[in-house]
Amino acid sequence: MKQSRRIKRMSRGEKASTGAGLNLVSLMDVFTILVFFLLVNSGASDVMEPPKNIKLPDSTVEAKPRETVIVMITPDQILVQGEPVISTQDVINSKMAIIDAVKQRLILQKKKVIGLSTKTVSQSNEVTVLAHRTVPFHVMKKVMASCTSAGYGKISLAVIQKAKRKG
Repeated sequence: MKQSRRIKRMSRGEKASTGAGLNLVSLMDVFTILVFFLLVNSGASDVMEPPKNIKLPDSTVEAKPRETVIVMITPDQILVQGEPVISTQDVINSKMAIIDAVKQRLILQKKKVIGLSTKTVSQSNEVTVLAHRTVPFHVMKKVMASCTSAGYGKISLAVIQKAKRKG
């Protein structure tokens, strides 16, 4: 039986299309590089988010925050790098100018080095204080004196950045 020209032409087209395909290896390489790029750059954030239980005061600031040791003063307790140290009420009742528990935790923090980022933080003699708006100033003064006595000479106070007023 003789085949028509059309059937022969269609059968040639089917043979040619079976050899072509999608090369997934190069596509996977591109996606892998993209994932690594996003992972590396996701940690380089300039904005430091305050915890939900702390209401920071508003201010207009120019400088970007740096990675430092964080001391948080909530209405209930004082934390160094997220670890509770002493209750705020004990600091209010204390007559001492320096809080020994905060000082000791900050000295211990200088010795804790795991990786490059914590090495940079521990070697910089800088601390950032996040204090709730309602915390009395004499409590903040005691915390800052404790930071200075532990060897942290540069103290920054965290605030909420507002837009500048045009005027």
